[in-house]
Amino acid sequence: MHEEVGIDVVGIGADGPDSLRPAQRQLLERADVVIGGARHLAMLAPRPGREDLPWPSPLRAGLPDLLARIGDRRAVVLASGDPLISGIGSTLIEFLGAAAVRIHPGISSVAYARARMGWSAEESVVVTVVGRDPQRIRRHLAPGEKLIVLSTGPQTPGELAALLTEDGYGGSALTVLGDLATPAESRLDLRADAWSADGPGVPAIPGLNIVCVDCRLDDRIPLGSAPGLPDEVFDHDGQLTKRQVRAGALAMLRPGPGVLWDIGAGAGSISIEWCRAHPRAMAYGIERNPDRARRAEANARRLGVGHQVRIVDADAGDPTALSDLPAPDAVFVGGGAGSELIERCWAVLRPGGRIVVHAVTVETEVLLHESQARHGGEITRIGVEQLDRIGRYHGWRPARPVVQWFATPTSSSNREDS
Repeated sequence: MHEEVGIDVVGIGADGPDSLRPAQRQLLERADVVIGGARHLAMLAPRPGREDLPWPSPLRAGLPDLLARIGDRRAVVLASGDPLISGIGSTLIEFLGAAAVRIHPGISSVAYARARMGWSAEESVVVTVVGRDPQRIRRHLAPGEKLIVLSTGPQTPGELAALLTEDGYGGSALTVLGDLATPAESRLDLRADAWSADGPGVPAIPGLNIVCVDCRLDDRIPLGSAPGLPDEVFDHDGQLTKRQVRAGALAMLRPGPGVLWDIGAGAGSISIEWCRAHPRAMAYGIERNPDRARRAEANARRLGVGHQVRIVDADAGDPTALSDLPAPDAVFVGGGAGSELIERCWAVLRPGGRIVVHAVTVETEVLLHESQARHGGEITRIGVEQLDRIGRYHGWRPARPVVQWFATPTSSSNREDS
């Protein structure tokens, strides 16, 4: 494809070509090929010499052949509103590079939704469940939060209402905006718990809809996004990094928009909390027990980060188990630490990376002291005691202490220079 040609991605409104600015309309008039969904292509009047191509299904698998078919012809892609909001623009840039894709945004459905609700961009959060698991909304639930949810179809509002009600947000106000910016535009306002009850008065929902959620929690304590979720929110068989220790580990791991290796994932609690802290965080949980691996996946979905957590059913002691994973920004080893495993993880840490290893046995603790001697960092012994009843009185019941080694490549350099 000639670089001067490239692909123009034009955001078009629900009213078709009339919504386009003159420069965008000219691109469409000069196009040799127009690509879009059936709804977008139906907006165009036929023109001799122009080929109209629908998107392949599945999209990603068929996209290379479609792009090859275009060749060096002038191509225009039609997309809804802003092509970079959960749209085809991002996919094309991923395949072709930013230099070969020119984006011409229109007014997005998100902008229309904010206008209808009177919500500013600063006070609202956009969540997409288009073709995705609606449980991802759970990561964003918080009292007073305003969510604009991009919907898959007419079933989405009911699915969201059920999830909200289950999590204690049944009193949330749901507004379903259908066919925005068209003559058929509609609005439905209902409480989440009224909707999920499937009672009378819920009309048919348009296929094109956006769900706006004003989150209101009952008398439960919100989960929040800070480290240290209650142990009881995780389904587990006892292999769980307990709340206070988990919070300490995450404080050292410093979650952000990066990749975590969670080795010996167990119930997946470290991976899940890493991902709940940032929407662009990714975690790869390595777990050799198949039952625990499936349990960790279910926990991730239920806590809204199933799309960010990947559970690898493998033994981290196998040198090939980690070879296909992206290089980590952080590594947590919660069980089964060995000298070779620690060195392998250390060698692939990205610049600014962090490693945290926990030990509950004296033998593993010796390894941590040896690792500190090689790479620096700090060792901390974490002890947690909880008040417990002793007959008619109370006393402190200690949990098994955990020894934690934390290090970064920077700490290793400082040690070498000292």
